[in-house]
Amino acid sequence: MTDPSVSVVVASHGRPESLLWCLSALGGQAYQPFEIVVVADLAACAYVSESRFDGRVKLVPFEEPNIAAARNKGVAEAAGEIIAFVDDDAAAEPMWLHHLVAGFDLPEVMATGGYVRGRNGISYQWTARQVDEAGRATVVETEGNEPFIPETETGFAVKTEGTNMAVRRDVLVALGGFDEGFHFFLDETDLNLRLAAAHHKTALCPNAEVHHAYKASTRRKADRTVTDLFDVGASTVLLLRKHGIALEPRCSEMAEEQTERLADQVSRGLQSEADAAEVLRSLEAGFKAGEHRDMGQYPGTLHHPPAFLPFLPDRSGSVTVSGRWSQREKLRREAAELAAQGANVSLYLFSFGTRFHHVRYVDAGYWEQTGGQFGKANRSEPSFCLASFRARLRKEQKRVALARG
Repeated sequence: MTDPSVSVVVASHGRPESLLWCLSALGGQAYQPFEIVVVADLAACAYVSESRFDGRVKLVPFEEPNIAAARNKGVAEAAGEIIAFVDDDAAAEPMWLHHLVAGFDLPEVMATGGYVRGRNGISYQWTARQVDEAGRATVVETEGNEPFIPETETGFAVKTEGTNMAVRRDVLVALGGFDEGFHFFLDETDLNLRLAAAHHKTALCPNAEVHHAYKASTRRKADRTVTDLFDVGASTVLLLRKHGIALEPRCSEMAEEQTERLADQVSRGLQSEADAAEVLRSLEAGFKAGEHRDMGQYPGTLHHPPAFLPFLPDRSGSVTVSGRWSQREKLRREAAELAAQGANVSLYLFSFGTRFHHVRYVDAGYWEQTGGQFGKANRSEPSFCLASFRARLRKEQKRVALARG
């Protein structure tokens, strides 16, 4: 029995360098068969056309800054039995698709979701969550790493993250794809709620990991400073209207949450009080716009995709390079050379100390972990972890083994 074909849809707007970084990570996937569908603005399309990915991915020009509409454009071009989604500011671990697709082996599962690591590459940003019709998400208790179907509370659906999820194509088309009224934020939550209402099961796959880099956008700076909340406000109100929920108290809750977030950024000197007040006004303007924004599904635009375009990965297997921080330039060149030769490379650079560990994907094609030989990786660990260099290396290899293969 062959594995199901998968289409990976990447929506991108205004971040061509980040898009190529994301595609570079996909070049190390250990799953077959899959194709990549890129839906991007013209500038990003030009970057892809001038890169090594030219002719290897389906390229769909789309200028509108609307992630739900962009995802629908991707669905229309996706020929795989399963459609997976990852954002242009995320790097997928090599075993990502393998684990994400494994969740469909569970009975009646029509959608899956994975876990997302945050900016330090080790701590989780999102794991197992459930979400209600007001968009409130809460953590679901879990055990183990195998795919599972979460037990949700009454009125809640299994929450997947838009940057790490997959849906059977026929089910997604039957549901009408994503609601294009959600220009940004909550479009996948609306889909989660509609999947649950149609009695489709969703599995979560802990080992299906992507790293979310939080690249700069029109809504935030590179340091995550918030600059605009208009679409957050509009999408919040749209979700409430669509699912028959009163605007209050949810809008007030959202305003309070964002006020606290902005106050923290002001206290850390990331923005001025005047700038924070302007951002809050954009949230209120979004609330108003959401009261009149159109909503709906568009199944008629999602049929008849072109032929499947198999993507042949650039890298396979698993190779480790390790050494001291003082040797970093030499070892980085070695890692890049091995990646160029077709290997998935994990580079470990340990200093002799207790520095916290960080992981990042380097677009030369390798994963780099830095930190002290005695420092903590998981933030719940002690600040001092006595270990030899070799023992510490084995520990870190074991920590990432299931995600990286």
